Amino acid sequence: MRNTMKKARLFITILTGVLLFTACAAFCRAEGSGVFLPLTEAQNTVEAGSNGENVIKSTESVASAVDFDHVLDSYVPKKDHYNFYFTYKTVHAWWDAVALGMEEAQRQFLEKGITVTYEYMAPQGASAEDQTRRLLAAEERDYDVIGVDVADEEIISPILDKMVDAGTKVMTFSSSDAAEGCKRIAYVGNTHNYQDGADLTEALCERLGYRGKVAILVGSVGAPCHEDRAKGAKDTIAKYKDMEIVAMEYDMDSVDLAYELTQKILKDCPDLDGIICCNMSNPVGAARAITETDSHAVIVGMDHDQEALRYLNDGVIYCLGVQDCYSIGFDTLQIAVKIADGNLPGELFPEKTDEITTVIYQNDAALMLELLYGDVA
Repeated sequence: MRNTMKKARLFITILTGVLLFTACAAFCRAEGSGVFLPLTEAQNTVEAGSNGENVIKSTESVASAVDFDHVLDSYVPKKDHYNFYFTYKTVHAWWDAVALGMEEAQRQFLEKGITVTYEYMAPQGASAEDQTRRLLAAEERDYDVIGVDVADEEIISPILDKMVDAGTKVMTFSSSDAAEGCKRIAYVGNTHNYQDGADLTEALCERLGYRGKVAILVGSVGAPCHEDRAKGAKDTIAKYKDMEIVAMEYDMDSVDLAYELTQKILKDCPDLDGIICCNMSNPVGAARAITETDSHAVIVGMDHDQEALRYLNDGVIYCLGVQDCYSIGFDTLQIAVKIADGNLPGELFPEKTDEITTVIYQNDAALMLELLYGDVA
């Protein structure tokens, strides 16, 4: 059985080289191969810009976007060993970041004499059918809790209902909950994907002066988080009579496909003014396509991909909505232990644990790159 230690190791290595942490605010991970530098207070630094003018870089947004400083609460687990199964949409750096939070919770439980083991598995490409097979296979094994980041709520939610009816303890986590009314016990993750899509689109509309042609890159068909963000985007565009959606495409969480789709959109609509990207992959694909053309289309999108942050720093991407993946992972594992012990939502944990999304701009990019990747822009 493997846990996230092996899966996250590649992601961990990119964190080396981050500034040495201060004793009062930072901590080293058990693997010792990376250093996290929490930003506990808002600060400002002033640097010389390329034109010789001073540029103010605020860390307030960055500090709210990533929170590595977590400690297990006072709950006393009933057992000294737990075994979980988690499956999610697709192998991707976003879920590797979630895995780091899980790993830290696992380490803290171990310090208390409690061993938590878990499988953390996903397909190479998002697939509700593949996720169905994984869930049904996991149900046949002796896991304390099964957790899933829902690939398609219409297909997966009834399966979760049947699993719960059969006595399996099921939770959802990460970016996508099950359908309203599903019997899953609890959800930990983003509860405001619609609003994220609306917020990013509002920023784009303001940047364009509430006038222009835009395209939407959605992500995976049926994925609640992607579909909800796209709906938030569409509803926001509909508020402004001089804004028009000229294309909406599904890139299936693939950078390469997002790149190809953006190329096609630009060919069909060379005067495109903006692109709304609803997952972590498509801002990268869109930005690659934009930089190869004379297009001045403004890109807004999701999350903390290193390449996307570099495009943000360069001004190719206008803003990114960064989800706190580390907190999602940490809280997921801690709540899974409580669910395994037979607890239901209430005083110990809510039915939905809401994790934050922070919109960051060009002035935040260099600090975010340094914090997450040791990348001094």
